[in-house]
Amino acid sequence: MADYEITIIGGGPSGIFAAFYAGLRNAKVQLIESLPELGGQVTAIYPEKTILDIGGYPQIKGRDLIEQQEAQLAEMDVDVKLGTTVTNVKQTETAFEIITNQGITTSQTVIVATGVGAFNPRKLAVDNGADFEGSHLFYSVRDLEHFRDREVLVAGGGDAAIDEALMLTGVASQVYLLHRRDQFRALESAVDRLNASSIKLITPYLIKGLELTDDQRVKVTAKKMRTEAEMTDLVVDDIVVNYGFSAENSVLDNWDVKLTNERGQILADQGGNTEVAGIYAIGDVATFADKQALIATGMGEAPLAVNSAFKFMDPNGRGPMHSTSIHLK
Repeated sequence: MADYEITIIGGGPSGIFAAFYAGLRNAKVQLIESLPELGGQVTAIYPEKTILDIGGYPQIKGRDLIEQQEAQLAEMDVDVKLGTTVTNVKQTETAFEIITNQGITTSQTVIVATGVGAFNPRKLAVDNGADFEGSHLFYSVRDLEHFRDREVLVAGGGDAAIDEALMLTGVASQVYLLHRRDQFRALESAVDRLNASSIKLITPYLIKGLELTDDQRVKVTAKKMRTEAEMTDLVVDDIVVNYGFSAENSVLDNWDVKLTNERGQILADQGGNTEVAGIYAIGDVATFADKQALIATGMGEAPLAVNSAFKFMDPNGRGPMHSTSIHLK
């Protein structure tokens, strides 16, 4: 059997699953990840978060999902390169050159699964916020034990903020959720669980100031929205801010291979095909009409892109068969 080469750039959930599935098809696979460990945004930002959109798991923590994926990936002969940053992708007559900070490799096909690229939290807009970061002010929950038996204020109104607030109720003595609107931008089921929980809601307010108290707690001053100067104060041990993240995927602009993008995302079809034959995009970095940015969506795109890559490398080849396939005569 000829070697079919697939390089996956990005080691988040969709990239890991693409590497595993490509291994199932006996491809020669390399998985390149710029971070020192697999998992992408899940590992870097919300390892403690409970994920609800993975088939077969009623719920699973982010870190546990990645551990399961790593165990699955270990069943395949995949060349995993961590701490390796792709700086350029060039197209040759027969393949693609992948230039990294660790050297140059070649591959017949490339699957881009870089997620949103470099991601930075949208920070709390108070003058002295940086003074509290890492001690009392956090932009993600990476270690639940830090918050045990403490009073915690979560700021934000989306799914991630509500998920973190609900997660913290299991360890914190009291959780507050502050949002600048009375309505939350989250799944209906999450809002139902929020309303049924012990979390105390503070709406519609916006944090305007932080002050360290004599007993090393934080006095939070918040202004009621649509008022001139109606304020409220709350003293807590910690603050978790989840206003979302700003993404930066400009590294793709430096590639010799040019991929049409919209606000940092690569235009692709539902089979992962981009405008460059042999290059595919999946997960959060890929966009198409009516796409939902879910982990489950990215994982579903992974085998479609791998199969598209095989069709490109071997147009006359037979598609994959599975144990669940039913053969009708």
